Amino acid sequence: MAPTGGGQTVVVNERSVVTNDFSSSSSTPSEYRTYKWRWFILIVVSILNLSNAMVWITFSPIADLTTVYYNINSFQVNILSLVFLIASIPFGLTASWILDTFGLRASLLTAAWLNGVGSLLRNFSTFNFVPDDSRFAVLLVGQIMAACAQPFVMFAPTKLAALWFPENQRATANMLTSMANPLGILVTNVLLPAIVNGCNKKEIPIALWVVTGPALMVMLMTTFGVCSSLPPTPPSASADEASQPFIQGFKKMAKNKNYWILNFLFGAGLAIFTAFTSFLDQILCPRGYSNDFSGICGALMIAGGLFGAIISGIYVDKTKRFEEVVKVSYGTAIVFAVGFMEVSRFRDQEALIAASICLFGMFGFALYPISLEMAVEITYPVAEATSSGLLVVSGQVQGIIMILVAQVLAQPLPATEMSYSRCVVGCGAASTNSFTPQDWTDPIIFMLCYGTVAAVIGIIFLRGDYKRLKAEQKIMAGKILQNSVSVSE
Repeated sequence: MAPTGGGQTVVVNERSVVTNDFSSSSSTPSEYRTYKWRWFILIVVSILNLSNAMVWITFSPIADLTTVYYNINSFQVNILSLVFLIASIPFGLTASWILDTFGLRASLLTAAWLNGVGSLLRNFSTFNFVPDDSRFAVLLVGQIMAACAQPFVMFAPTKLAALWFPENQRATANMLTSMANPLGILVTNVLLPAIVNGCNKKEIPIALWVVTGPALMVMLMTTFGVCSSLPPTPPSASADEASQPFIQGFKKMAKNKNYWILNFLFGAGLAIFTAFTSFLDQILCPRGYSNDFSGICGALMIAGGLFGAIISGIYVDKTKRFEEVVKVSYGTAIVFAVGFMEVSRFRDQEALIAASICLFGMFGFALYPISLEMAVEITYPVAEATSSGLLVVSGQVQGIIMILVAQVLAQPLPATEMSYSRCVVGCGAASTNSFTPQDWTDPIIFMLCYGTVAAVIGIIFLRGDYKRLKAEQKIMAGKILQNSVSVSE
């Protein structure tokens, strides 16, 4: 049968849907199809995710110079990252509800406008008409708006993959859209230290406008390009079934012990990555490493992660070995994180630091999109935004704890080490609240002990019970049987 409406025919059959929690319903004869427009929506979600990550991490690779420009301390710089984690808790639940109730388009529009307007507002903090003592407040308001956008786009990949992509492309689609977030961090870590590399007051405003450009572009792409939450015809059997309502799905998920093990494991991994990303410059510059090298390390971590995520996404699409990939990736990532902790305490270890953090990223990011897909699999038919969204919320909650505890544990840098520090501590008489170099050995040990406990729990107790795959196989087996009976008659 020839496809219509620009779609590609995948399966032709009558769909009969039966689940444990819903009465059976039979739709009229139709086709499972994929539409080329799904790739445009994937691009929109990817750019939006990338842009939001750039806004989030803008000041982390230039933390010392930010303290000088805004006349603030290092804790206030860290607050600019921390607000993203804090906002994700109340807005994470809201985003899950909106995605599952009003659909993908409503969530993407909310994310695009909050991100675009928030990013634009941050630029006003550099204008001359804003008083010096109000510039940080203006910056923080813009940052908070963009932070509120994050859950609406970070929860979207699993929903997009489930509703627009066939079963053999879901993990890859999830990987491409999810990894746009760390790709934005990579771009920021490389680009901003190159732009802001001195005490010239024009450099930070230029950097902010560079970050705002993609935010405004994707705001327009979302507004005028994403016109529907669903394709005209579903791409798979599971996409044709109704998801459970938010409250009902949450109650069912609360009883799923396997899910909460994955939730804790994923959250710990995301928290470690968030802490490393936020503190990388502050960890390395006291040991004599420059902002440029910190940016390169951040870029290597993401580049390795993108490679690992691509490989794991393709592998899981072919084999469906979610559990094995999650366990191996997490355990190996912790090993290389320990290696980074050890070598980062010493000077002149650029090659070892770069290699260890690149390998940490490669294995750590491999589990990110796979964990989101696994959450959907083991909680089916709970809505995708609910199961995968709460994984991200778990990561943000644990990230808040990790960042706050790490800052308490950070110790003053010994006087004997101060002469080796490459941290910017002022530009002439420009700053009274200068950046204070610290020893981050104790915070890193805490983070890795936390991550090791999560790894042990996950490796021992996590089990893969792929309910969505089983449901799809059952539906397709029923269709084959129906067709056989029809042919015999």
